[in-house]
Amino acid sequence: MLRAAVRVSRLCRGPVRLGAPFSAAAASPIPAPNPRPDIACNKIFINNEWHDAVSKKTFPSINPATGEVICQVAEGDKADVDKAVEAARAAFRLGSPWRRMDASHRGKLLNRLADLIERDRAYLAALETLDNGKPYSVSYLVDLDMVIKCLRYFAGWSDKFHGKTIPLDGDFFCYTRHEPVGVCGQIIPWNFPLLMQAWKLGPALATGNVVVMKVAEQTPLSALYVANLIKEAGFPPGVVNIIPGYGPTAGAAISSHMDVDKVAFTGSTEVGHLIQKAAAESNLKRVTLELGGKSPNIIMSDADMDWAVDQAHFALFFNQGQCCCAGSRTYVQEDIYHEFVERSVEKAKSRVVGNPFDFKTEQGPQVDEEQFKKILGYISTGKREGAKLLCGGNPAADRGYFIQPTVFGDVQDNMTIAREEIFGPVMQILKFKTIEEVIERANDSKYGLAAAVFTKDLDKANYVSQGLRAGTVWINCYDVFGAQAPFGGYKASGNGRELGEYGLEAYVEVKNVTIKIPQKNS
Repeated sequence: MLRAAVRVSRLCRGPVRLGAPFSAAAASPIPAPNPRPDIACNKIFINNEWHDAVSKKTFPSINPATGEVICQVAEGDKADVDKAVEAARAAFRLGSPWRRMDASHRGKLLNRLADLIERDRAYLAALETLDNGKPYSVSYLVDLDMVIKCLRYFAGWSDKFHGKTIPLDGDFFCYTRHEPVGVCGQIIPWNFPLLMQAWKLGPALATGNVVVMKVAEQTPLSALYVANLIKEAGFPPGVVNIIPGYGPTAGAAISSHMDVDKVAFTGSTEVGHLIQKAAAESNLKRVTLELGGKSPNIIMSDADMDWAVDQAHFALFFNQGQCCCAGSRTYVQEDIYHEFVERSVEKAKSRVVGNPFDFKTEQGPQVDEEQFKKILGYISTGKREGAKLLCGGNPAADRGYFIQPTVFGDVQDNMTIAREEIFGPVMQILKFKTIEEVIERANDSKYGLAAAVFTKDLDKANYVSQGLRAGTVWINCYDVFGAQAPFGGYKASGNGRELGEYGLEAYVEVKNVTIKIPQKNS
């Protein structure tokens, strides 16, 4: 699905229409973007009201395409988190409007929020592109489409995820209740700000929880605008509270807060360690983590070459390479290795890098200067350690954080670029001989988020998919996501699952209620 949508950016020369593979929601023309959207929301959202930070501090939000300041944003810290948690706790009190609300009405509010986001889709897409740097066509067709679908999916679960009656021995009536966990701290990343917000809010609100969310300091603007829509949709005060701020202050305050019952985090494995430790040392709050990856993408010699090259390119370069599940270790069987490398280099060289508001652009800037320098550092390390730089490797513009699409060949498993998450437009291609060998090498990583295999042989596909230690395995495709299917990792890629029915489990407590009755009858 993502692949189909992103290819539109190569075809656009203005408003476009989508064909049958696309959802009805995205089947209308893409409206022309406003590259200078008005900034409506840049403060802290608590109790359905906008607040300055207690400290009165602000921080700049930067346009990654130019390096210029878009606006100043309120900088939340521990004091603001305390206020937000207090508001959330009040909204969750027994007998509150939120606690007494029918489950079906929670679903109605989520659907209403999805409708409002759809109404303001073009504005949100422009805001996402301005603050994050991803191409506007991708923001509009991919990110916003998936946000709306996610919220509507979880709206449908609001009155359907429930307990059971249990035939307990004796004269007893026994049943279970699915009750909300309570105050949920949610810390979202900068690579998909709106989508990660929806992934977190959907299951939490469908199951009746209240939320204190910290948005990434690199990309706060779109998620803050959604706060306005949350109020407009009719969610009671205190149910959703949104704080822009930094990880070591606001994020740490959420993770260690004694009145936060659960924390969900998407981001780096390093920060995931800190969050798990803070949760353990405070009140043993529940923790779900969706962390880093170094996902293997295995190309067998019998794969459809054209399709495999296209998909491997998309698997790595989509979203400027800023995907936790990017196919960042491309293993190619030795008898097709050279042809695959040649075609991959040709494809990377033709990739259009530039103004993210231009419909011709396929790749925008990296999110900020820190990521820009980090990626260039990895490229230097790859060259120094003996990988063969086949194309790219340099900045792609005089200003902004643009990097040329980069491909390395002759990559070995022990090289830094094959071990560590680069999170940028840098493709590493490795050679293998046998299935057993590549499964062992693919699993030789601390990560286990995603993987893929390309082959025409179904027996090979099943064998490899069962052997890979990863939470998601794609066969003859990559980056296929839907709100119905769970996503999460093995090993250092995290714990717990998001999306699908599995994504609801972390947001409920299961309570057993047993009643003594005079007589039980079947």
